[in-house]
Amino acid sequence: MQKESPKSEIEQYVIKRVKEIRIEKGVSQAKLAHLIDLSVGFVGNVENPKHIAKWNLNHLEKIAKVLGVSMREFLPL
Repeated sequence: MQKESPKSEIEQYVIKRVKEIRIEKGVSQAKLAHLIDLSVGFVGNVENPKHIAKWNLNHLEKIAKVLGVSMREFLPL
């Protein structure tokens, strides 16, 4: 039996979109962590669906700024 993710569907969607955009922009987890002043481990934990870590609005605002996108890019519309 597979254990459910500790993240909601919307949280998983946002995390997936951030990761997709990060990769499209050629930014590694380590580089993103440095740019938004977080640890590489935290960024990796956020992107791990089995881990409880997730982005908050402050994180998303910083990520949008460093990746040169609107925060809307992270949300399903």
